[in-house]
Amino acid sequence: MNGYKYKSGGISRWLTVLAVVFFALFVLVGSVVGSNYQHIGNLIKVISLVRTQYIEPVQTTSLVDGAMRGIVESLQDPYSVYLDAQTFKRLQEQISGSFGGLGILVGVNNDELLTVVRVYEDTPAAGEGMRAGDIIMGIDDRDVQGLDLDTAIGLMRGPVGSDIKLSVAREGHAEFIDFNITRQEISVPSVEGRMLPNSRIGYVAVSQFNEKTPDEMQQVLANLKDQGMQGIVLDLRDNPGGELIAATRVADNFVPKGPIVYIDYRTGAEDVKEADGSYLGLPMSVLVNGGSASAAEILAGAVKDTGVGVLVGTRTFGKGIVQTVFSLDNDAGLKLTTARYLTPKKKDIHKKGVMPDVVMEDLPDQPGDEQLDKAVELVKQQL
Repeated sequence: MNGYKYKSGGISRWLTVLAVVFFALFVLVGSVVGSNYQHIGNLIKVISLVRTQYIEPVQTTSLVDGAMRGIVESLQDPYSVYLDAQTFKRLQEQISGSFGGLGILVGVNNDELLTVVRVYEDTPAAGEGMRAGDIIMGIDDRDVQGLDLDTAIGLMRGPVGSDIKLSVAREGHAEFIDFNITRQEISVPSVEGRMLPNSRIGYVAVSQFNEKTPDEMQQVLANLKDQGMQGIVLDLRDNPGGELIAATRVADNFVPKGPIVYIDYRTGAEDVKEADGSYLGLPMSVLVNGGSASAAEILAGAVKDTGVGVLVGTRTFGKGIVQTVFSLDNDAGLKLTTARYLTPKKKDIHKKGVMPDVVMEDLPDQPGDEQLDKAVELVKQQL
């Protein structure tokens, strides 16, 4: 998809270009009828009135940005977003795994609110007192309710040394708490592993999927095998997802040769990502919950459908659609839902999630980790 680049000129020229753009849009969707011409006319009138009658001068570029943003918002898809140049740049930095940031892992809770899943030690956020469970309500005084996760993360990242203000809701506090934080260079592993005490079972937690995750997974698994690992618990709880290709490369370690995920496009075209067969083949349990989303669900669904592991926990989030990021002119971008993905058995999990084989709620008022204990028990039964 190509963006449109406009040069400076008179209002008539701008309006003509806008009319052509919107006309082309309606032709493409096959819905050009008389009422749409009236809508285009109204759009032109609104722009003209704002340009000539609004109390303050307004740049036409701002009006065009607003129109494009409005087009995407009209889809009522929280995952499709028009990205201005600054937000698009931050989104592009997101998958690198090393960035100027705060040191928090953010997900979306069941109420679709931005929630801090984890605060990493020795990071700016930890130093200022942020906690897991904090709900982010504002970023630099911008209301972020309803904002998609990728865009919110992009807003929180920025140049090292720059400042950001987060307003959070915290249980037990009647009013929002404001945190003023200075971004630092953040490089935290997305994969962590250890041998569980008095066992031959390795525990591997994946916090998100970025371009570094597959290599980190290889290193962690190699270390655990050197320590005698004969079974594994893979923890995908509160993993908000991330890069699709990273998730499929990680899945290569755990699922047998064959489909990992099917990607279905509007055109009817289908893409399939397959495992190469070089998997561990060890007894395995996989931990999931309502915070396991997107790319994490791809891996969980592949494990369940291929039968190579037992899923333990609660139903996953249910984000079974794929976004493509398009570069536009003037350094802007568009993140648009372009496909849905299906599990190896071609199950559509969007807004449904992946149901665990063993359903077990987390009991925060109880000591220990009941879900992990159950996962370990199931692996031991297979050893």
